[in-house]
Amino acid sequence: MANLSKIKREKMLEYLENLKELKNDDEHIRAITEIENALNEKKYGLVWEEHSEKVNEMLEHNIPVFVENVERKIEVNENEAYNFLLEGDNLHSLKLLEKTHKGKIDVIYIDPPYNTGNKDFIYNDSFVDKTDGYSHSKWLSFMEKRLLIAKELLSDEGVIFISIDDNEQAQLKLLCDNLFGEENFVAYFIWQKRTSPDARRRVSNAHEYIACYCKIKEKENEIFNLLSLSDDDKKMYKNPDNDPRGPWRSTDFGAQGWRPNQMYKISTPGGVEYTPSEGRCWKNIEEKYYELLKDGRMWFGKDGRGVPRKKVYLSEKKGKNTWTWWNNIEVGNTQEGTQEVKKIFGTKIIFDYPKPTRLIKRIVQISSKNDSIIIDFFAGSGTTGHAVMQLNKEDGGNRKYILCTNNENNICEEVTYQRLKNIQEELPHNLKYYKTDFIPKFTDDEASISDKMMKHIRELIELEYAIELDGKKYIILDDEDGLDESISKIENGGKLFVRSGIFLSRSNQRILEEKGINIIEIPEYYFRKELKEVGEL
Repeated sequence: MANLSKIKREKMLEYLENLKELKNDDEHIRAITEIENALNEKKYGLVWEEHSEKVNEMLEHNIPVFVENVERKIEVNENEAYNFLLEGDNLHSLKLLEKTHKGKIDVIYIDPPYNTGNKDFIYNDSFVDKTDGYSHSKWLSFMEKRLLIAKELLSDEGVIFISIDDNEQAQLKLLCDNLFGEENFVAYFIWQKRTSPDARRRVSNAHEYIACYCKIKEKENEIFNLLSLSDDDKKMYKNPDNDPRGPWRSTDFGAQGWRPNQMYKISTPGGVEYTPSEGRCWKNIEEKYYELLKDGRMWFGKDGRGVPRKKVYLSEKKGKNTWTWWNNIEVGNTQEGTQEVKKIFGTKIIFDYPKPTRLIKRIVQISSKNDSIIIDFFAGSGTTGHAVMQLNKEDGGNRKYILCTNNENNICEEVTYQRLKNIQEELPHNLKYYKTDFIPKFTDDEASISDKMMKHIRELIELEYAIELDGKKYIILDDEDGLDESISKIENGGKLFVRSGIFLSRSNQRILEEKGINIIEIPEYYFRKELKEVGEL
């Protein structure tokens, strides 16, 4: 329904009230009420036609599960946590991640289809071309389903970054304002993706956008990290007066605005008096100024007659704030991304416009902690995983990634996974490869859905805890018959995952306590909703 003026909506609602008196049977009342509800819905922002997806329809009759492809497992250190590559439609993977990682993700980065009409966006197994009158609404419907879950995955200090271009950036802003809250919008980072103008166009597009939202905007200063100073940044610091504190640079001691206690005269060593210019004041109160002066932190030029400026020392500079303009010199360009893929694969592999590793590394660098989990559910060529591991190598971090992608044209197997495998020599790390599968909700066989799903509990536990249930340090106990054996086998300091309903005697608990074992009950939330649907709970 198109947006309506307030006056027109009120007139229509008044008409419906009158209509109720004429058509007061149950059928008409229900229909009129439905129309009233539609008229009263929030109308500011986006209004689009909702579209059903085949992958979403599958969820009505099937329960998604993960199945590990053991042959693709990469283990370089049994004592390190695992990263994960999830093959399948990302909506199915997200439904499962919602069970294992709700409220646990610090950083989400995605590079979704831009919906340009150039065979970059597939909806229900068909390309959405430029002539499709529902192009935008299909894209919005597609994105909303996934971003709703993404929001649930974010921790209170979580942040999401979404790459986009001009084709959908306006729609994306309104969609995300609605989903994440307009008040949680951080910025559109502008990435200079090209190094030179496109000679084919009189107006050449040189940039893309990266939309950024916090889960809770008030935590912005806790979330974002300072960037390290570059060599060029450090060159700005000199020491012309041989200050014992080392290199420094001067900054403006003036500030915008008018504050009575910051409107004093300053006399320079050279005998020149300065007062703030119109509409400005000094940065600090007079008392603080004299403290800085006494400490040798004020600069008046080599002749002592210049405008007062404050010294900032390189030794005290912890880093720099992030600017919303990201030029390609600092974070790379599309050509660099393409060359990286070619270098990794040793061939001219066809993959349209992969993001350069430096760009994703910048995102992770400014928004993650050393132990953060980073998710990318439009993983493409696997750049995000590469960037996370590269940053870990540079700063000693222990970040982990979870990547989701479908296997259209064998992209997951032959591109995403292969890239993560090929970088192992330079960036060794553990990796598990899961593929989505399905359990029918309603069948004629006698096996319970609960028993069927228990066969796939292993994958969810491993995913949530980034481990491998190896039967030694990490053991799953889903049958009381295996209790004694599990207790005797489990190594000191391990984890025992116990199915709900299995009783541990006091002696069992004492033995496990002596071995330093963490006993974890397999959570009901893994499949509780599904078991209710099929009447087994």
